[in-house]
Amino acid sequence: MSSATRRILVSVTGIVVIAVVAAAWILRGPDPMAFADGPKVKLADYHGPNPTGVPAALAKASLVERGAYLARAADCEACHTTQGGKPYAGGLGFKLPFGTLYSTNITPDKDTGIGNYSDQDFLNAVRRGIREDGARLYPAMPFTSYSYMTDEDALAIKAYLFSLSPVRAEDPENTLKVPFNQRWAMGLWSAVFNRDTQFEPDTSKTPEWNRGAYLAEALAHCGECHTPRNLAFALDNRKKFAGAVTAGWRAYNVTSDKATGISGWSDDDLVAYLAIGHANGHGTASGPMGEAVDRGLNHLVPEDIRALTAYLRTVPPITSPDLPASVAPPAPASHKQGGGTQEARGKMVFEGACVSCHGWTGESSISPFATITGAWAVNDPSAVNVVQVVLHGTKRHTPPDAISMPAFGDAFSDTEIAALANYVTARFGSKSSHLTAQDVAELRQQASE
Repeated sequence: MSSATRRILVSVTGIVVIAVVAAAWILRGPDPMAFADGPKVKLADYHGPNPTGVPAALAKASLVERGAYLARAADCEACHTTQGGKPYAGGLGFKLPFGTLYSTNITPDKDTGIGNYSDQDFLNAVRRGIREDGARLYPAMPFTSYSYMTDEDALAIKAYLFSLSPVRAEDPENTLKVPFNQRWAMGLWSAVFNRDTQFEPDTSKTPEWNRGAYLAEALAHCGECHTPRNLAFALDNRKKFAGAVTAGWRAYNVTSDKATGISGWSDDDLVAYLAIGHANGHGTASGPMGEAVDRGLNHLVPEDIRALTAYLRTVPPITSPDLPASVAPPAPASHKQGGGTQEARGKMVFEGACVSCHGWTGESSISPFATITGAWAVNDPSAVNVVQVVLHGTKRHTPPDAISMPAFGDAFSDTEIAALANYVTARFGSKSSHLTAQDVAELRQQASE
């Protein structure tokens, strides 16, 4: 090989490497808290109240009790528990475009769970996405968010999990397609997208804000559902909290946008929605958000919910262009008036299965939890969440008098559910959906198992 050829190859290789690094940097995007441009310091150098750990009321609680609180704040149970299954025993299937990924058993069973994990093994799994055997975890496990958690908090969660009764439950085999079934590639993915840096308080912000930031980013990992993903399936923080479809459900915009975000919500409304999954005039949480409330957020002390609210208020506004600028008012009391009159089949299904709880106006006489007026689900012309609620129902446990909705996925055909969704969005929303039976069939396949 001539020296000229070698120089060309070296130059080409250098250009390729630079291009790959640049592409990775562009895909990686900003840090989740980059929007808050105040000075950030290491936790040890922060002179304000410690924003990590448990609230003051639990400061003297046992390690296991503190871990239980943090595990609920981190929403561990929702992802590691199947419907009707034993808590934390895994097996919940996450349906992705390229196959199904199952959550793992995180009870202290030594054969099928994490009973053999050392403290370092646990930290590697939670913060770096590396199992005890060295294999890489897929980012359905939100280790890129948990990487902001302190070691002390992660090990408190471990202490709580190890206090549970071990459950022998083999992890189901994932059904990911090539090349997504290559775990080794997750090492390359993590090198780009997992910053593996612990939470750093912003000294320009209040202690409440910093506590809310730690809860939202390190523990509750709100962005994992509410932030869109890029081409590499990592969070695109250029569109932080702007809303995304995850596991067949739409997590709506929770930026400070006035029209399509939460700027128009009062603090009390936002606190109520986070604490009990319902706010008058804004609807009731269902699907993954309902589970996050029932199994996680509902167990947080009021000051932590307020801190979350304070943090969310500061996330820069991003408008969701496919959502209406305002939600629709209550529909007319007469079924002969209002939108949706052209959807005869949808109206027939609604009258037979839905009107007794939701009413013709959308304001329920049974329970405020059944009021759909004002909810984004019925004002969203994609009707994603309307379809999922009809297919799978809702099972709410918070507060004790909350009512749930039965599933109708087996009772009605895809054609009937599409007609129902189109009728509901036309009658109770600002803009009608135009779903087909095929759309419903696809949504039927996307929700977690």
